[in-house]
Amino acid sequence: MLVREFLTLYREDGFVQTIGERLRSRAEADRHLQIKGLSGSLDAVLVAALHQAHPATTLLVLNDKEEAAYFLNDLQNLLGEDGALLFPMSYKKPYQYEEVDNANVLMRAEVLNRLNQTPEAPKPPKGASHSSNEAPPLGAGGAFLVVTYPEALSEKVINKRSLVANTFTVHVGDKLDTNFLAEFLANQDFEKTDFVYEAGQYSIRGGIVDVFSYANEKPFRIDLFGDEVESIRTFDPETQLSEESVSSVNVVPDVQTRLVQETRESFLHFFPDDARLWFKDVELTLEILEKSFENVEQQFQAILARSGNIKVITEPAQLFETRRSFLNQIKKFGTVEFGRRFYFKDAEKLSYPSKVQPAFNKDFKRLVDNLHENQSLGFTNVIAADSQKQLERLNTIAGEIDGFVKFQPLTISLREGFVDEQTKVACYTDHQIFDRFHRYRLREKYSKSKALTLNELKSLQPGDYVTHADYGIGRFAGLDKVKVGESEQEAIRLIFRDNDVLFVSIHALHKIAKYSGKDGAVPVMSKLGSAEWENKKSRVKREVKDIAQELIRLYAQRRLAPGYAYSRDTFLQAELESSFLYEDTPDQAKATNDVKDDMEKPHPMDRLVCGDVGFGKTEVAMRAAFKAVSDNKQVAVLVPTTVLAMQHYRTFRDRFEKFPVRVEYVNRFKSAQQIKDTLRRVETGETQILIGTHRIVNKDVKFKDLGLLVIDEEQKFGVKVKDRLKEMRVNVDVLTLTATPIPRTLHFSLMGARDLSVIATPPPNRQPVTTEIHVWDEKLIRDAVSTELKRGGQVFFVHNRIGDLDGIANLILRLVPDAKVGVAHGQMDGDKLERVMMRFIEGEYDVLVSTNIIESGLDIPNANTILINYAHMFGLSDLHQMRGRVGRSNRKAFCYLLTPAVSLMTSDARKRLQALEEFSDLGDGFKVAMRDLDIRGAGNLLGAEQSGFINDLGFEMYHKILDEAVQELKETEFRNLFINELNEKAGALKVDTQMETDLPVLIPENYVSNISERLGLYNQLDNLANEAELADFQKALLDRFGPLPPEVRDLIDIVRVRWQAETVGFEKLSLKNNTLKGYFVSGNDAYFQSEQFGRVLDFVKANAKKCSLRDVKGKLILTFEDVPSIEALKGVMGELAEALRPAPTAA
Repeated sequence: MLVREFLTLYREDGFVQTIGERLRSRAEADRHLQIKGLSGSLDAVLVAALHQAHPATTLLVLNDKEEAAYFLNDLQNLLGEDGALLFPMSYKKPYQYEEVDNANVLMRAEVLNRLNQTPEAPKPPKGASHSSNEAPPLGAGGAFLVVTYPEALSEKVINKRSLVANTFTVHVGDKLDTNFLAEFLANQDFEKTDFVYEAGQYSIRGGIVDVFSYANEKPFRIDLFGDEVESIRTFDPETQLSEESVSSVNVVPDVQTRLVQETRESFLHFFPDDARLWFKDVELTLEILEKSFENVEQQFQAILARSGNIKVITEPAQLFETRRSFLNQIKKFGTVEFGRRFYFKDAEKLSYPSKVQPAFNKDFKRLVDNLHENQSLGFTNVIAADSQKQLERLNTIAGEIDGFVKFQPLTISLREGFVDEQTKVACYTDHQIFDRFHRYRLREKYSKSKALTLNELKSLQPGDYVTHADYGIGRFAGLDKVKVGESEQEAIRLIFRDNDVLFVSIHALHKIAKYSGKDGAVPVMSKLGSAEWENKKSRVKREVKDIAQELIRLYAQRRLAPGYAYSRDTFLQAELESSFLYEDTPDQAKATNDVKDDMEKPHPMDRLVCGDVGFGKTEVAMRAAFKAVSDNKQVAVLVPTTVLAMQHYRTFRDRFEKFPVRVEYVNRFKSAQQIKDTLRRVETGETQILIGTHRIVNKDVKFKDLGLLVIDEEQKFGVKVKDRLKEMRVNVDVLTLTATPIPRTLHFSLMGARDLSVIATPPPNRQPVTTEIHVWDEKLIRDAVSTELKRGGQVFFVHNRIGDLDGIANLILRLVPDAKVGVAHGQMDGDKLERVMMRFIEGEYDVLVSTNIIESGLDIPNANTILINYAHMFGLSDLHQMRGRVGRSNRKAFCYLLTPAVSLMTSDARKRLQALEEFSDLGDGFKVAMRDLDIRGAGNLLGAEQSGFINDLGFEMYHKILDEAVQELKETEFRNLFINELNEKAGALKVDTQMETDLPVLIPENYVSNISERLGLYNQLDNLANEAELADFQKALLDRFGPLPPEVRDLIDIVRVRWQAETVGFEKLSLKNNTLKGYFVSGNDAYFQSEQFGRVLDFVKANAKKCSLRDVKGKLILTFEDVPSIEALKGVMGELAEALRPAPTAA
């Protein structure tokens, strides 16, 4: 069922039409309406249906921020993104007026801008001559819905006249003077930058003007032809590429700060007189307005007292609404009350018969019976779920229980289901059926940090260390202009040991990579012209080969070993998966499917699943375990620590509660007798899943029929355990989980040895952890702890000095007397530590004061505040791991980093903490860990000896060598195993052609002025792999910087020529003084005996006038005279490449 059809059911209903007529009527009796009895999401469905039938600008006031967000989400799902907008408050937390939330300021401006554009709005200011003044395309007549909450209404907004006066409108076809625009924007406090990433910035590059208005979600790109506006497009700040064309743009300044001197007025002044206001609860709205006004007054008095009664800020009544002023305004408009409590006495009351969705508690039999009953009563059953997969699962489950039950799938999510007795519709939501948490999704706003980080990580700054594939490690010293013959080119200047300088052509950029070794350690620079770099490379290659060989050998053994092929999923499996509390992320679903596919294959699985802390790896393991148990196989789960064994046991037990699965665990807290009994049950097959530390790989643990081995945090096990595992592994399916983000590139090189799945997206209802840096302050600690305890949560307090732990615990007791505090550290006696941990997990302690032993893998969804003392003493990844202990449920989590005064910290420590505060988004683990795990990740997968090599060569270079080593092994020792893969590659000859020319090929400064951007573009161009990527690159340049100058066109052609030269087999191509020389690969006999080279000789014979082939000092050189331009070069190379193409075989 489509959303359109669903809303049509309502639009055509007589009662709904009656409500619509009452809303449109001007009669006094219909001024105030009250609709009683709306349940679940029915209110949003009703508003959407009425709006669709007769669009009118409407304000909907809900009780609080969260309710407003859920309601907005329902409306946007029903009417589309543009149908409804949120009008939030400007502050991060109510009444903390110093902390303004920029994203919210943008949304407020966007709403004012759209209200201002409704057709009756006055004409925009002069400064642009108009071709037409059409209303914006927002549904019919520009009408739309605004959803808000009382705190947002309490702030007054800029008056309508000032907004109009300060808005600058540009249409396609207008005449526009860039100097005038630049002056206007500068006056409005816009900042001029090279590239626009956030609101309030603009840039002018030739005929292209980028501007990020405060009233739009995305920035605009205005393309000028002379002084006429040719096109206006929105673009994505992250990629800087255009998205869609629009006909006009309103540039609105920052209404928050810019217009302080203007008088403010109520938000309701922006609404037309015939607008309707819908209230969930008028009385509550008025109470909150009253309370916020009192708060503001108190703050105002406090500020006055501090400033000695000098009036430093505007009086509260000018900036905020009072209860009375707001009530008087509401009375001018027509209202609809749709909540439980009503305010207006003389209102017309309408009753709407409906009930909430019944609770099924995951009992699918009851669900199916209920659907059956609805069907017999003539109801239409509708189930709303935003994922197609959920609806398919429900269909499977329903079909297996009762084949006659039918329901209409609706592919959007609603916040709550309902049974509507008026239109005879029973609309249920999947998250209520499956008992899941449902979280609203609001549009992400762009912030600068997001867009820049990835570019910054890759971009080179002068002074950075780089690795050159042929010459070793040097320092980058910027872009330089170099004279080649008559013309200028750009080259990269590298400095090596003893200040030797090397200029690298922009066509050889792919040979340079940023050096990343141990964080902060200075690498040893290489000496130009000495053999040390080559020796280093070959030494590492030998060693790497040994390691890779070991891995591939194991892989080969498993490929040939007989395994067990599991059967397809049963309906129990579908039921288990759909009862997962959260929604699967795409990565998680893919990892689950990969694992299941591997299990259904006849040879044993060996898969590694990587993901950031708390991204759902355990769930993947549980599904795999359940699949194994469904086929009467046993599962062993191996974990590194005793506490984790206990924790996994509880997770598995709770998850499989309703299924016939027996889960047990062994660790050092169980008595010898208990362990003996457990092992007996494992041997007889009564226990299907056994969880434990390395105790379960002992010889005395015998399984009746082991089918799957799950290893959690593999990097923490020692060599002995790993060897024992290898014996167990050969014909058992193995699934390994790890949280250490292993850099993507490493995956490919290890593909020969293992299958990998990466879970990089966070669960949808997760909220990022709010990270704040504070100086030690008892009041802050008291507030943080007591706030968390009030929500019924728990707190971690990390302090890394064992001697002071008890002191800290006593301090917390003194600050928060009713808190129950536990202390834990690694030097405690095992049993005692366990007891403390267990008590914390079970909720007997509210606060756990401990050293950083908590960083590995404790998962306590109820703990949502962590305080880390002396945070400047920890490394980045440790802090990230510790922060990952909180925010593992759907609640907002807080992380407070306590440090000494800023002036006392080293600059490195300051940078680390800032980075952590900046990267508090989900999945930022990869970014935080980028530097520090580049190294550790690789070491973990392959053993400790690696990290030494990485420091010698730098990370990128190490990868290259690892790839080569794996490839060589595949071609020699393990030929039979990879025979298909090798056959595909056999035909391709891999040459890296070096380009040299004395023609001006560069990106001119007047085209792209920013140096690091030019370098980035050279780098991108150099790493393109095919014609499609090249076309995209050209499109992007045209879009961002305007028409391509001839030098840039030549630069792009040279890349094409380089590809052709590589297929011919040239290792160097040089075009100087109108002479083109191609140097053939030396030392490759196979090439000279190949058909390819035969065709080259034929070409030379046929074109003896144009070209000649000579042997100079053992190198074969093909020379063409009279090649004056890049265009001519393209022609010559095109002819040559064409001649080398194999002739089509006759059929």
